[in-house]
Amino acid sequence: MTLDIEQANQTAVQRMTSARPMLTGVALARDVIPGLREGLLLHAGPPIEWERMSGPLRGAVIGAVLLEGWAEDEASASRLVERGEITFEPCHHHGAVGPMAGVTSPSMAVYVVENSTHGNRAFSNLNEGYGKVLRYGAYAPEVLDKLRWMNTEMAVLLADALDTSDGLDLKALLAEALHMGDEGHNRNKAGSLLYLKLLAPAIARVAKDRVAEEKVLAFLGDNALSVLNPVMAACKAMADAAHGVEGSTLVTAMARNGTDFGIRVSGLGDQWFTELAETPDGLYFSGFSADDANPDIGDSTITETAGIGAFAMAAAPAIVSFVSGTPQDALNATLEMYEITTAEHPSFTIPSLDFRGTPVGIDIRQVVELGLTPRVNTGIAHKEAGIGQVGAGLVRPPIAIFEQALVAFADRYNFS
Repeated sequence: MTLDIEQANQTAVQRMTSARPMLTGVALARDVIPGLREGLLLHAGPPIEWERMSGPLRGAVIGAVLLEGWAEDEASASRLVERGEITFEPCHHHGAVGPMAGVTSPSMAVYVVENSTHGNRAFSNLNEGYGKVLRYGAYAPEVLDKLRWMNTEMAVLLADALDTSDGLDLKALLAEALHMGDEGHNRNKAGSLLYLKLLAPAIARVAKDRVAEEKVLAFLGDNALSVLNPVMAACKAMADAAHGVEGSTLVTAMARNGTDFGIRVSGLGDQWFTELAETPDGLYFSGFSADDANPDIGDSTITETAGIGAFAMAAAPAIVSFVSGTPQDALNATLEMYEITTAEHPSFTIPSLDFRGTPVGIDIRQVVELGLTPRVNTGIAHKEAGIGQVGAGLVRPPIAIFEQALVAFADRYNFS
């Protein structure tokens, strides 16, 4: 039988764009993430061993071990890891995603997103906000104290609030946010306010303690990234719906662990194709420079995989004040991505392009033929654990991973 790659890609991208991700709950990771067990930590990006982990990821691992109570201090946590008593697997292997280090442990609360079109689920931890946070490798007592509050008091209130609703339609939220100047990855100001607007009545309805209610609402309202994590889970649910289509050359995951950048392809099963991650080029906060930067890190490139983020920068010209460049550069970034994608998203549209759909469905064949890799906009982590974000900018995955994938595709489907 002749392989029809074009039809396979149309099937995959249609599954991705027709997915309807609904935020239906908040629960403990151990209760909902398949395969998550005691002694296992999930992390961003492709698989990696402790010895090759970057500073931010190592710090987040130590913090998670302390949070779980598997060790009492940094030294004993390090020894536990070095003895091999803690195991590591990518979030992506468990239907999950996490920003930056992405470390997710059994007692953490996670968002539960259900794709009502195809039935698959995805998960992401809760966003800690700015400053010294676990996702950048910080594990000071105040970092862990905030996580404990988030994973108990805040998570219970969010779970109770969502239980009274029919779920939040994250696809509709994203579509509206794009029309309000967001791109869904590094600019989420509108989306986070929409998220708060949708959640606030339900939170008020179930809250029994006015002080706790005020604290949660203020925390969500003060964090312009509060919607990022459920959006990432929504994009994971959409991308996973397109995975596993026989003969498809579409990318269904892009992820970085601070050392390697990896992709997975719909028609190539769960194989990763990896190369060393690049360091983003961008704007640095006062007192920091490129010498402080860690190579690219995080699962948040799932947003570009699903057709938003840098692929939707034309909708968010103000983002250039954060990641560098000009409004014309933002427009050009989106226009360029139409060259390596197979479709325009029917739900995510861009006003400045006469409501043209965002480019979606990265085709490894077009990437290699044109020598044009996907654009990514991203936060920049300090290379040392715990210092946090030092800037934001733009980065591209190495073209070698797409070349590797194309060779593997030819071998898998017996192309000479």
